[in-house]
Amino acid sequence: MINGMSRDLRVLVLAGGLSYERDVSLRSGRRVVDALQAAGVQTELRDADVALLPGLRADPPDAVVIALHGATGEDGSLRGVLDLFDIPYVGCDARAARLAWDKPSAKAVLRESGINTPDWVALPHDRFSELGAAAVLDRIVERLGVPLMVKPAQGGSGLGASVVRAETELSAAMVGCFAYDSTALVEHYVTGADLAVSVVDLGEGPVALPAVEIVPRDGLYDYAARYTAGLTTWHAPARLSASVAASVAETALAAHTALGLNDLSRVDLIVDDSGEAHVLEVNVSPGMTETSLLPLAVGAAGLDLGKVLYGLVERAVGRARP
Repeated sequence: MINGMSRDLRVLVLAGGLSYERDVSLRSGRRVVDALQAAGVQTELRDADVALLPGLRADPPDAVVIALHGATGEDGSLRGVLDLFDIPYVGCDARAARLAWDKPSAKAVLRESGINTPDWVALPHDRFSELGAAAVLDRIVERLGVPLMVKPAQGGSGLGASVVRAETELSAAMVGCFAYDSTALVEHYVTGADLAVSVVDLGEGPVALPAVEIVPRDGLYDYAARYTAGLTTWHAPARLSASVAASVAETALAAHTALGLNDLSRVDLIVDDSGEAHVLEVNVSPGMTETSLLPLAVGAAGLDLGKVLYGLVERAVGRARP
């Protein structure tokens, strides 16, 4: 038993789906199942397909862990369906997930909360075409300068993202981004240490785990760099002074709170040469693969992934009980 609750709970891990990130999601799901089973928890992996809802109605689990990446797992829609079925799940509610999923909206909330985030503009493909691509791109460069980061307004795993280091590269970057989303987020590219801070709450308030420093071999933490062996080096904990590490943790917790999240999140940041943290985005369904950042942070904190996940399951079930 943990915190007075039996491990006889039956947990369903949802993974797969139909997004571009299906393969990564399946890897995350299998890792979650393995970790929970190693902690002695009855756990099953299931895809988010047409058989899911009849199965939930016929034999509801005690709790769900969402290991889906992309829209299905992160835009709040699946969480809303689970709410309809009164099934507890690990993570934030549908409203908070929708906010975090839309990067421009999330950045606006962060900025309003006094949290540093790079200057940006969000451009739907239709407006981009209607207003004249050349004129829009010229003004973006005048306003934000170069280098720039271009990425989908909604999406993850670095798909469709690219760094623009010269004005002539911006048009191609926009075309590549629009292949993954109808809206492009263009933001000022901040140089510095690329960090991820995972936040977990096991019942005593959110806690920032040690920051993980990301060093891609080719400079961009894109899809290949995330999931191909040898393309990225991770430092867990990050190579930061004690004061900067504390500031980064405080910033991550502030972002987690400002967006109304609970249970867990991953806050992606850049720390510039002056030691100032800039929040890039916040993920409500962090990856759980062998090279994912939250498991690396759990290990750096000296914790066991299965026990952490079980603590989060406990918390979800506890919320649903009178």
